[in-house]
Amino acid sequence: MKSFARIFVIASVASFRGGQAWLSPLSSSISTRGGAPTDATSQLKAAGGLHGDQSCFLPLKQLDQDYYAPRIVQIAGAYPGITAEEIAAVSSEEAPVPGQWTYDFSDPDGPQLGTIALEGSQVVHGCSDAVAIIAEHPSLGVPMPDTLTEPVDVIVLVDRARNYFSERKFLVFDNPTAGVEIGAFLTKAEIPEGSTVLGQVVLVQMPWLPSMKPTRSGFMEEDEYF
Repeated sequence: MKSFARIFVIASVASFRGGQAWLSPLSSSISTRGGAPTDATSQLKAAGGLHGDQSCFLPLKQLDQDYYAPRIVQIAGAYPGITAEEIAAVSSEEAPVPGQWTYDFSDPDGPQLGTIALEGSQVVHGCSDAVAIIAEHPSLGVPMPDTLTEPVDVIVLVDRARNYFSERKFLVFDNPTAGVEIGAFLTKAEIPEGSTVLGQVVLVQMPWLPSMKPTRSGFMEEDEYF
């Protein structure tokens, strides 16, 4: 039974990865019955009505052509304390094609790591080699309401493909004396000697908390939750 499940998962991954959301794994399951082709749709129709039959309609929703689906990103670890090896260990799937979505299956041979779904946007879609890091807000200098006395977790989305220096961009780098750090620099000379850039931060996602303003007024200067 275990080997069957393993084969099913691998087959499912092979079916979905590299394909589009509209390609169904049932599309190739065609058999013959009495010399006539019978596909999965015909089998379903024999058991009950389909969309539109006898005035029964599915609650359909079609995605727009410029819709960005949420992207599932693997979590490498927590900052501070995460290592360069942990950041490099997790895999990154391609972003969904606009107007579609992708599937995610656990790797039966790999480590079972946590994942998080990030809201779709151009920034998230454009992240070529995505990995997520959980960080406490003081470690990054992210402002939070003064009423909070405990650190708050934020999600740091890192693009490992941008493993080069950029001024005023927050870099994830491996400092040979202090380990992995996250920080921005005005010049390349400011980076600790011998450091290796592992990627750049493209997004930091903050939670909404009860101590933050619950409504929007329409004025940007008043709508900043933090």
